[in-house]
Amino acid sequence: MNISKQTVGSVTVLKAEGRIDSSNAAEFETHLVEAVGSSASRVVVDMEPLTYISSAGLRSLLVAAKRARPAGGRIALAAMAPHIREVFDLSGFSSLFEIHGKAEEAVAALS
Repeated sequence: MNISKQTVGSVTVLKAEGRIDSSNAAEFETHLVEAVGSSASRVVVDMEPLTYISSAGLRSLLVAAKRARPAGGRIALAAMAPHIREVFDLSGFSSLFEIHGKAEEAVAALS
């Protein structure tokens, strides 16, 4: 897994590349929690280069969302491959997050 970070206006974009599984989910969670650490933060997770996400990775997203919401923060997910989207749909996580087709759309929605 590789995570890159950039800021677009007031939105933090994290690009997740490779696999997120039990061996690196804690690192993924650290990046997410740091990004949502500020009040009313806006975070987009660009999943275009993501090839796999396990339940440990889903948990990391849930932890970050729970930390962001009380402070008015928002997390949006973007550019999921069909097999990644299927994981979110089957697990019910699709209803917990804003999901956009492209990272640019997610940034615009959170701006």
